[in-house]
Formats: sequence, C-alpha cells, structure tokens
Amino acid sequence: MAMRLASALILNSGFRIRREIHSGVTKTSLLCRRTACSRTERGWVKPVGFDTGVTAYNSLTKKKEPLILSQEKIATWYSCGPTVYDHAHLGHACSYVRFDILQRILSRLFGINVIHVMVITDIDDKIIQRSLEENISPITLARMHEEEFKKDMLALRVLPPVVYMRVTENIPQIIAFIERIIGNGHAYVTSQGNVYFNTKSISHRYGKLVNLGGNAGEQGVQDKENSRDFALWKASKPFEPYWESPWGQGRPGWHIECSTIASSVFGHQLDIHSGGIDLAFPHHENEIAQSEAYHQCEQWGNYFLHSGHLHLKGSVEKMSKSLKNYVTIKDFLASYTANEFRLFCLLTKYRSAIDYSDASMNEAQSTLSTISAFFHNAQAYMQGHMQCQPVEEGFLWERLSNTQTSVHKMLADDFDTPKAVDAIMSLIYHGNCQLQPATKVDGPRSPAVFGAIMSYVMEIMSVFGVDLSDKTEVQVSSGVLNNVVEELVHFRSEVRKFALSVEDQAPQESQTGNKNQKRHHQPDRLHLRLLKACDALRNNLAPLGVHIKDRGTNSTWEITKAETRK
Repeated sequence: MAMRLASALILNSGFRIRREIHSGVTKTSLLCRRTACSRTERGWVKPVGFDTGVTAYNSLTKKKEPLILSQEKIATWYSCGPTVYDHAHLGHACSYVRFDILQRILSRLFGINVIHVMVITDIDDKIIQRSLEENISPITLARMHEEEFKKDMLALRVLPPVVYMRVTENIPQIIAFIERIIGNGHAYVTSQGNVYFNTKSISHRYGKLVNLGGNAGEQGVQDKENSRDFALWKASKPFEPYWESPWGQGRPGWHIECSTIASSVFGHQLDIHSGGIDLAFPHHENEIAQSEAYHQCEQWGNYFLHSGHLHLKGSVEKMSKSLKNYVTIKDFLASYTANEFRLFCLLTKYRSAIDYSDASMNEAQSTLSTISAFFHNAQAYMQGHMQCQPVEEGFLWERLSNTQTSVHKMLADDFDTPKAVDAIMSLIYHGNCQLQPATKVDGPRSPAVFGAIMSYVMEIMSVFGVDLSDKTEVQVSSGVLNNVVEELVHFRSEVRKFALSVEDQAPQESQTGNKNQKRHHQPDRLHLRLLKACDALRNNLAPLGVHIKDRGTNSTWEITKAETRK
C-alpha cells in the first residue's frame, strides 16, 4: 500500500508540475516557478493544505508551527540515512528511534500515512579511506555495514522506510540534477573538473537554518570562487572509485545526493525532512540551497525536524565515531532490551540532548518494571487470585478518560512524550493504589476497569513501539517450559499450604498440656523447614526470570527477562 502511494505521489507530482507549466498558472500552494524567486527575505511560507491538528518545532522558524500537509492524511518524509563505513552506535540509534516514535504517533494516533524515504550513503571519503585500510572494495565495505545497520534497526523495532535509496544506484540522476543547477546559473565548473554550488547566487536566502551573517566569505580558496561554495561533483583522485560525467571522471559531493534522491521521489515539495541537529549545517542548509536552485522555488522543504545529541554521562561532546566515545548497538543489546532503550528515548523530548548512563537506563528499566508489576497485579485481581477491598470504580474510569485526553493533547503538542509517559504512569499509580490486598472482602469486585486501563496502556505503549506483550525478549517462554513452571509453582503451593496449616494448629495443640509438647516439637520444626524451602525456591527462581508472588495461601507467577544486567 505504502509503495503504491509513493508511486502515485511521484506521478501526480510530476503531472501537476507539467500542467502548471503548460497552462502558465502559478499557484501559491505549489510555490514552484519557472523563473527565479522574487523573495528577498528568509521567511517561512506557511503551507496551504490539510491541518493535522499537530504542532511541530520547525527549525526553519525556530518555533512550533501547525503541521500542514500538502495532501490529506499523507506526509512525505525524507531522512538522511547512515554513511556505512563502520558499526552504528547509540548516537545513531537515538536519532532513528526518536523519529520512528514520531512517525508512529502520526500514523497510529493521528491517522496519517507517512511515506518515508531514507538514503544510504555508500560512497564517501570515509568509506574510501576505511576500504583502503581494510584492503577491501568500498562497495563491499558499504554493503556489509548497510546490512548490519538494517539488522540493528530491526532489533530496535525501527520501522523501515518505504524504500532505502543508495547513492551509487542514483549517479545518472545526480549528474542530471547538477547539470540543471548549472543551467539555472547556480553552480560552476572549475579547471580541475570539480563542480561547486555558487552560494552568492542565492546569498539573500542562503542560511535558512543557520544565520550566517553578512560576511560572504573569502575569495580564491582552493579552486572555489568563495569559501562557502560547496562541492556538487568531486574530480576523481588516483585509486578512488569514479563515474564518467560531462566534467570528467569523479563522484558526487555529500549534499547533492540527498537533494537528488528526495526530489526524484517527492518532486519539488517535501513535507518533512528529519535528521540529527549536527546535520542542520552544513548538510541540510546545503540541501535546501541545491533543491531550491534546481526547482527554482521559494520553499522546498516545509518542515525540518532535528533531534538532540546523545552524550555519555559527564561528557559535553556528542557520541561519535571520530571521538571514539561510542557504544555500538550490538553491544548495547547484549545488556539491555529494545523496550528499555525506547523508554529511555521517550523520557526526554526528541529535540533535547540526552545523557546515556547507568542511572538513565535504570530509570527506563524502573518505568517498565512498574508497568509490568501493575499488569501482573491487575491480572491477578481480574482472575480472582488477588482479593481487594471494594474499588473506587467511578474514580478510575474518570482517571482513564482524562489520561486518554491528556496524552492525545500532549503528543499533538510537538510530540511531548515525557509528559505523556508521566500521565500514563500517574494512571498506573492510581490503579495500584486501588489494588491493596485484603484478607476479608465485603462488596462487589470491579475487574472491568482494570482491564480497560491495561488495554489502553498496552495500546499507547504499542504506538511508541514498546511491546508489552512481546515474548521474544523473554529468555524462557516456550509452551513446554511454561507448563513446567506451572506444575512447579502448584507443587510449591501445596507444600506451603500444608506447612501453614501445621503452623496454625501447632499453638492450639501445645496448650493441651506439657506432656504433649514433645510430641508437637518435631512437626513445628518440620513446617518451619518447609516454609523456608518454599521461600528459598521463590528467591532462587527470581534471577532466572520466574517471579512467584504469594497471596495468602495462593500463589501466582510470571516469566520476565532473566536478570543478566552488567
């Protein structure tokens, strides 16, 4: 379905552009013109289209803006993918997971079909350098790390884009894109075979994301006309991969690949562009310049969303390969789960910097444990295994309704996941307050409200990509082993009931006279030993992921991930 929609978008976009040119009609909603833009300011043009009811912080305006889409219920979304020369680390994971959460919210909560395209940079200076160091071809190196990246994303439950696009498979399109920019008067070819974008040609608009000031830069740097000019095409060097072009042998510059590929799929206008804040300049700034020069339009991308950096606790620098201060995704998942990492990301705003530490991961684990404990107790209550005093049912129904309204409102306000999680945990807190065990119960039971709360929490966490019902993360989850645990807990319960019954009888019998004390001394010691053995079994099973809870003379159990934290 998504693939068909993407194809329809491409065809429809191209048709509308041709129809506009043929009829000579210029529409504000399309913003596309055959002549250079007449605007002299860097102002953002509010899109004409369909209001989603969501506000998002737009890096183009440095404030929250209503999210308006060109087509109803369809969001075109482009993101910069990895440069595949090394292992992906948690800094990458944080950005991709955060934007995956945003896309899930738009899709699941607001009914928007997100058409997401991501580029894989599989030719680059870093790839070439690493391939020389490892004595393998750049393409082989890139394919190895591309597959590893996709596996990492799958393990973190990041939904794949509609399509991955590789740079090396789009070289003809990139060359044609550059040719048109040159033809429009925004780029030049040097005697060395390089092609540079002429930033002076759009100096009145260059710097939409970052205010560059009035200084136009130095003249005569290398073979560039201006220090701010950037490469669209790089002349080849000895022993480097190259492609034939009108300007000689070479390869694409870094920024041109994204402009070309995004335009080849979505045409002259893009709803949303995302990436880490470190990409805002120069990468995204240069993408904007190239795309608007190519399409001769005033506004190519309507919304630019940027995620904050991930830092190691105590470090002011972002996690990066160049600083060698990173943790690979594979190493991280050896100690933690995808659910825990997603909770870690949810507890801060996607735009904020985030500290990675044992303490921050413990907070995420604690949040998940609290939810799990509530689910276990609520299920025990619903099944009749846990007796409680009468529940304030009307109060809980009201809390549930208020939480649903609040969470929806918070997520519509620039995807405020920390506040949403707080609201969910407040609901769980009030649910736990009502689940107080009692030995003697007078009054009706209220299982339905707890079922409704559980259903909502599971659903909203699923929107975030946190699967509370996922058994793949459970170390012991096969049907056979479940039955073994069931029999083990049942046997323990029978032994424990017997020991408790002896304990209840022993004091009464000991009052019958001194001559009977010796006879009852041995059973007293026996029941204490049995109770001690039952407790030992419960405690020993807990680190293995089997948790037994004694509720009077009854016992319940659940299986969770074995405690193997570092």
